Amino acid sequence: MNSKLNKKVGVIVIKDDILTNGKWEFDDNVAACFEDMLSRSIPQYDIMRKSILDLASIRINKILQRYSDDDLSICSQPFSLLDIGCSDGLQISDFLSRYNHGHYVGIDISEPMLRKARERFEYEIKTGVVSISHMDLRKEFPREYFDIITSTLCIQFTPIEYRQEILSNVYKSLNHEGIFLMVEKVLGETSALNNMFVENYYNLKKTNGYTQNQIDRKKLSLEGVLVPCTNKWNVELLHQAGFRQVDVFWRWMNFVGYIAIK
Repeated sequence: MNSKLNKKVGVIVIKDDILTNGKWEFDDNVAACFEDMLSRSIPQYDIMRKSILDLASIRINKILQRYSDDDLSICSQPFSLLDIGCSDGLQISDFLSRYNHGHYVGIDISEPMLRKARERFEYEIKTGVVSISHMDLRKEFPREYFDIITSTLCIQFTPIEYRQEILSNVYKSLNHEGIFLMVEKVLGETSALNNMFVENYYNLKKTNGYTQNQIDRKKLSLEGVLVPCTNKWNVELLHQAGFRQVDVFWRWMNFVGYIAIK
């Protein structure tokens, strides 16, 4: 793999030049180049990430207003956040760069990703600010309550028959007025619309340096692994989970960000 120095954060970013064979999995090769993969594969990736941070911050700031500086010196974790499918921890890192206080929990099913996250948060894990755990959402869910729950391009990798239960667990695990921010790849409402979205998306990937061979092989490897729903179906799943306030906060063709308030 090629690599480059990300001068903003002072780390080496490995370029995604993976040619996938077999079914897609978040293995060591993917973990090594994950951030480059996201930046070149997810449309408006930085805008989407900042939107999640800014919307969650509205809720966090309201919570922090209840505390004086003296209170915060005693209560170091006035709010809690769960990141479902935390991968290498980049999303949690966004929040840590803005807030000194809080308790952050990241869960993922990929051990290579979890290793990267634990390396990133070695100090924060030791001090109890961050907790990173292996968890299969088909079998279990964190036994805590959270003010914010995020899930960025994660639920789409779980079998459809488990999604309602997972989203119901999200709802149950939120505190009153807690918010859930979820980003998913979606199907178009008709096959014609979906084909247009997909074609435009693949053109974007070509513009970002992926070859047709890479695109075709990744598409094949993701079949049956990444299973998107329509936008309407995702909204219905959120309503069925118990959310009454649901809306779209960001959309690019077949990528959608949802916000739901308990």
